[in-house]
Amino acid sequence: MGKIVVAMYLTLDGVMESPSWTMPYWEDSLAAYQAGAQENAEALLLGRVTFEQFAGAWPNMKEEGADFMNGCVKYVPTTTLRQPHWNGVYIRHKAMDEIRRLREEHNLLVYGSGELVRGLFKEGLVDEYREMVFPLLLGSGKRLFDSQGRPFSFKKVSSTLTEKGVLLNSYTV
Repeated sequence: MGKIVVAMYLTLDGVMESPSWTMPYWEDSLAAYQAGAQENAEALLLGRVTFEQFAGAWPNMKEEGADFMNGCVKYVPTTTLRQPHWNGVYIRHKAMDEIRRLREEHNLLVYGSGELVRGLFKEGLVDEYREMVFPLLLGSGKRLFDSQGRPFSFKKVSSTLTEKGVLLNSYTV
């Protein structure tokens, strides 16, 4: 049996949108934390918007993690994308049922993809949540857990602080 791990960049006020604000905080310990998320992942599970954003950027990158990002299979729930590219495998029907089946066979890593992640939490499909909380407030933007409608309880696995103040938390659900 595989598992689904969500890795998310957040600000102190919970914003997850357009994380270009992470760059001033990047350092080796944050890179290592990200590499740890990729270590056991056999494929990515991405929302359509995140997939399209990543597919537009990662193929041209040479930074750490590029080999993983460009080489792995990406499962994408979508009703709008037609022509698979960038190792994309599109999930067109009964997405949560198909994701359950994939989870039985693979360790899946989710980056970004707020709408998808909210659905995965609602369906009880997230096994581990890895958040990177950056020491800044944006005041507005998309928040991961807005309007969930019910509480989620987490059990802390680990928590560390980088030199630049990024809090690296890992939880099981």
